[in-house]
Amino acid sequence: MDSEPPSEISLKNDLEKGDVKSKTEALKKVIIMILNGEKLPGLLMTIIRFVLPLQDHTIKKLLLVFWEIVPKTTPDGRLLHEMILVCDAYRKDLQHPNEFIRGSTLRFLCKLKEAELLEPLMPAIRACLEHRHSYVRRNAVLAIYTIYRNFEHLIPDAPELIHDFLVNEKDASCKRNAFMMLIHADQDRALDYLSTCIDQVQTFGDILQLVIVELIYKVCHANPSERARFIRCIYNLLQSSSPAVKYEAAGTLVTLSSAPTAIKAAAQCYIDLIIKESDNNVKLIVLDRLIELKEHPAHERVLQDLVMDILRVLSTPDLEVRKKTLQLALDLVSSRNVEELVIVLKKEVIKTNNVSEHEDTDKYRQLLVRTLHSCSVRFPDMAANVIPVLMEFLSDSNEAAAADVLEFVREAIQRFDNLRMLIVEKMLEVFHAIKSVKIYRGALWILGEYCSTKEDIQSVMTEVRRSLGEIPIVESEIKKEAGELKPEEEITVGPVQKLVTEMGTYATQSALSSSRPTKKEEERPPLRGFLLDGDFFVAASLATTLTKIALRYVALVQEKKKQNSFVAEAMLLMATILHLGKSSLPKKPITDDDVDRISLCLKVLSECSPLMNDIFNKECRQSLSHMLSAKLEEEKLSQKKESEKRNVTVQPDDPISFMQLTAKNEMNCKEDQFQLSLLAAMGNTQRKEAADPLASKLNKVTQLTGFSDPVYAEAYVHVNQYDIVLDVLVVNQTSDTLQNCTLELATLGDLKLVEKPSPLTLAPHDFANIKANVKVASTENGIIFGNIVYDVSGAASDRNCVVLSDIHIDIMDYIQPATCTDAEFRQMWAEFEWENKVTVNTNIVDLNDYLQHILKSTNMKCLTPEKALSGYCGFMAANLYARSIFGEDALANVSIEKPIQQGPEAPVTGHIRIRAKSQGMALSLGDKINLSQKKNSI
Repeated sequence: MDSEPPSEISLKNDLEKGDVKSKTEALKKVIIMILNGEKLPGLLMTIIRFVLPLQDHTIKKLLLVFWEIVPKTTPDGRLLHEMILVCDAYRKDLQHPNEFIRGSTLRFLCKLKEAELLEPLMPAIRACLEHRHSYVRRNAVLAIYTIYRNFEHLIPDAPELIHDFLVNEKDASCKRNAFMMLIHADQDRALDYLSTCIDQVQTFGDILQLVIVELIYKVCHANPSERARFIRCIYNLLQSSSPAVKYEAAGTLVTLSSAPTAIKAAAQCYIDLIIKESDNNVKLIVLDRLIELKEHPAHERVLQDLVMDILRVLSTPDLEVRKKTLQLALDLVSSRNVEELVIVLKKEVIKTNNVSEHEDTDKYRQLLVRTLHSCSVRFPDMAANVIPVLMEFLSDSNEAAAADVLEFVREAIQRFDNLRMLIVEKMLEVFHAIKSVKIYRGALWILGEYCSTKEDIQSVMTEVRRSLGEIPIVESEIKKEAGELKPEEEITVGPVQKLVTEMGTYATQSALSSSRPTKKEEERPPLRGFLLDGDFFVAASLATTLTKIALRYVALVQEKKKQNSFVAEAMLLMATILHLGKSSLPKKPITDDDVDRISLCLKVLSECSPLMNDIFNKECRQSLSHMLSAKLEEEKLSQKKESEKRNVTVQPDDPISFMQLTAKNEMNCKEDQFQLSLLAAMGNTQRKEAADPLASKLNKVTQLTGFSDPVYAEAYVHVNQYDIVLDVLVVNQTSDTLQNCTLELATLGDLKLVEKPSPLTLAPHDFANIKANVKVASTENGIIFGNIVYDVSGAASDRNCVVLSDIHIDIMDYIQPATCTDAEFRQMWAEFEWENKVTVNTNIVDLNDYLQHILKSTNMKCLTPEKALSGYCGFMAANLYARSIFGEDALANVSIEKPIQQGPEAPVTGHIRIRAKSQGMALSLGDKINLSQKKNSI
């Protein structure tokens, strides 16, 4: 549109004398001007005379818009005489041979609110029900429905008419519209029709089936005695070819019946949907429905029989889907089906061995290991089956999965005495293939701790010798570096040159043998490789292991000679490692801590005192059993809490909840499912925090301008996951008409304005609501700012402008508490590059109170167990974790103390360190903590 609005005269000229193209353009301009508040009464007759008779489809389309918005009445409310002419033109359009024109005219009639205009058109509208084309019939049904709803006297027999139409109709979309109308206009008639064709429901189109499901749901909830009549129909619809119908039918069936057969049918339908649907979002949504089913104590038993079906979902490559599926299977597993579950999981584990190209394979393997771990802890009989398969992973290149296996093996060997022999034997088999130093260290500890027979102890020593290679290490390494190679390897081609290595020794190299040093690296035994890389912590661990097995060997074997030779061998290994650490061969020299540890072990072996024997061989194991029993206690406690949560008991003095008085989210299954899903799609769901029925939108209103400004504005900020909807109320407080009143917005942060709100015209003291949509891309604080500009009609001045207050988007709307294991927390803590350190500045005097206050104001979850935080010592450290709806992780570590020297009323001091993947998240969370550190005194 031109910057200068066209004059009424030029438009009149175009509409009268122009060709079709210029008439189309002029008509568009007229429509825009009327929408902007211009009246243009002089053009009405021009359009009726010169534009209405045209047969051009674009013009006909535009005219429908024009007649919808143009004022049709005189100021005193009577219909304009010109509209009779328009009415006649539409009667002709309703009898037009072109089905598009007929259909679009019928659609337009749905929007007319004037009964006098519609009355003469009624016979033509009825006649359209018999038209050969479904597009016309479909829109005729809609037109009849809206007219019946708004002006019942114009067509009192509409339900009967539509019912007869429905019985004879063949087209699915027409049937759906007609059925929809009957549901809303005359439900009994709709039910009569349904009962006549209830056996043919499977043959209907999916759009009609969906409406039928909705009707049955509403009828059965309003009148439970109808259930028996319609539940069979819902069962049949579970076999529908449309996924949407199956999903809705399953959801409806669960709310209508809690019989095991119904629950089983619905659950199988859900599982079928998850497997057949390719979209991961659909899979996750349907999985959530299955998890909701499981939450119900009565349904859990039914779902337990379907565990094997649920596991079929693991064929999906998406990690999130697999994670949820494994968690669900683990929650449902019982002693009856644990064996089958373990067989499937073992197969999955073996499958992951051969696949390396997918980035999530390692994580999936880790998930499987954890699931098997949980199974064998809960069902000890399974451990013997699981352990041999999992032990293969200790030699895996993925350290995370191997570490999980190691943790599991450590727990199993401590808990199940009968499996110790099996585990030690298997551990000795895979020991030489372990590639990661961390896993090697753990394996050494397990072998040193649990080898109890003479043969096993001897095997451990053999494995250690094999892993260390030729000793003394320093001498053999220097020889190797000096190039004293075996004769058959000295095949050189091209000129041989002498090179000085890092250690100052010589090495020969030739054109052909340039790849030989890397080959040598590979040939190095694992432990020797770790030590030469300067990792001497594993040497300290080895020294402890050798000491344990040597002390045990001395107790088992009576012959002095054998005792001495074993102890001497252990001492030799330690001494040669110490020598290597002090030499210049390793990449990093040995640390003093490790020297002390190895020297202590040498001293213990040289003296062999009973006290040291006790410490090395008994006390170490006790600390492990303490840790495991504490962990087990914690798991039992959380399971107990979970089961208490699910056992719904009603006490005699419990309050009765009345539906009219409860908050939206308390009505669990009594809510109208269809209404809920519609609200969710429109982004109008009530958030969980709004449990208080009085907490309304009004609590979230932001005032944007002052009360004395010419234009007053306030906004309700509605956050719905990835969208923010601003509902802005604009009030004209002046006695002038404000034209082109426009809300201009801009954003700061990761927000994007989707569309520019269109300009309005505000009459004196009038008000209007403007909606603006903002898309959110990541979790960080954002600011929306802007102004309102307008023209005053009749004034010659420039545009007027009112600046709005900033709207701050709160990060809390996107953050939800989440849990992760300690290992995952540490791994993320090491990986995330953005850190934000916040100094504690608060008036809270109690450490625990401060922690609870931070948890409440940041929506984070405390990962540190209650036990670790109990007691009082003046210090506290806790790890917090949360995830955003965008899947971003936020970690925090709270380190606080109570400065006792300053007296009992001294506030808490310390620091909170926040780590996140993105800078925005780390900074926003820090700002949030800073803002909410102090407790408001009430």
